[in-house]
Amino acid sequence: MQTHQRLQRRLGVFDATAIGLGSMLGAGVFVVFSPATALAGPLMVVSVVIAGAIAYCNAVASAQLAAKYPASGGTYIYGRKQLGEWPGFIAGWGFVTGKTASCAAMALTFGHYLAPAYATPFAVAAVALLTAVNLMGITRTAFLTRILLGLVLATLVFVTVAGIAGPHPEPAGPGESVGSAWGILPAAGLMFFAFAGYARIATLGEEVKDPARNIPRAILAALAAAFVIYLGLAVLLLWHLSPQRLAESLSPLLDAVTSSGLSAGVPLVQAGAAAACLGALLALITGVGRTAMAMARERDLPAPLARVAGRHTVPFIAELSVAAVVIALLLTADVLTVVGFSSFGVLIYYAVTNAAAFTLAQRPGSAPRWLNAAGFVGCLLLAGTLPIASVAGMAAVLAAGVAGRFLVLRLRKLPPRT
Repeated sequence: MQTHQRLQRRLGVFDATAIGLGSMLGAGVFVVFSPATALAGPLMVVSVVIAGAIAYCNAVASAQLAAKYPASGGTYIYGRKQLGEWPGFIAGWGFVTGKTASCAAMALTFGHYLAPAYATPFAVAAVALLTAVNLMGITRTAFLTRILLGLVLATLVFVTVAGIAGPHPEPAGPGESVGSAWGILPAAGLMFFAFAGYARIATLGEEVKDPARNIPRAILAALAAAFVIYLGLAVLLLWHLSPQRLAESLSPLLDAVTSSGLSAGVPLVQAGAAAACLGALLALITGVGRTAMAMARERDLPAPLARVAGRHTVPFIAELSVAAVVIALLLTADVLTVVGFSSFGVLIYYAVTNAAAFTLAQRPGSAPRWLNAAGFVGCLLLAGTLPIASVAGMAAVLAAGVAGRFLVLRLRKLPPRT
């Protein structure tokens, strides 16, 4: 049996928490409230609570499994170990393909915030630069993530102060309404992906010190911080802008600042948005590369992707391959039209996570089986509320991966030619 060089455990609980929180406070915090409000109106706060509750179920399941299987790959590994090869493959394939599209969208969002006229060149440069950071080792990745996270948090504090202290805009007219109770679940589906960054902590399981103790702590700490931030911003924006104005806004946090009469803070918000995009993109590239490496170790992806080398012990071929695919998407496709496909893939990924955690025999009192069952049902429920185009597109990608793996397995069983 082939052996692979292992990654080194260099991350403490603070670094792991920063990577997870940096992923959750990506570009979504600057844009997700508007489409969610367009669906649910003033009930958007309920959508945040639902998304946070399902995310908690998933986080508990991820923490249980990461403590037992402290290796890179996240739910791809958990699914294989607890449910079998096929569920693991479906989770891993959904994560790699969906999050690769998300990487491209995140890079393009960064380009639009920095220089709209040159969004694609700046997006390509961001992918190249952050891949270079990843190739320098996971400690460099964690260090840059802390810097970017600090800028994002400073921006959010400024927006909060501006929203509370600044003049309150006139409320919308009595005849104006937006969203409905029927939009709560679709809005929760949008908000859920703002909480999905803790998966990045699990995919780095092979690089965290004392993983049985630190991974669960980092996952739950990152989720708790993100939930407080998102819920607080949801209440603030609904109060400050009104549901109608929030639903129509293309940059709600920026509008909250400008409507408060603090236009001088606009550059800070733009810089915070750019930093959020970079932080999320950095964590995404890292997580996708590690999952691709784990799949290659099990021969579910080409074997060279499993190679770890250099004094920084990073999966350099996997990292470079992910960067190449992301750049190809940036140069050849309108990524914003396909990024919704990743939503379905991520929910399937977490459905497998909950199913795998449900089968664990040993579990702490804080992780009962009913919580795993609730997470599984919740993921499928939110997946079913997504637009038909997103569901059909990602289902086709998953089906192509399944068909490809089935064909490869059949070919491996054929006798060699003499």
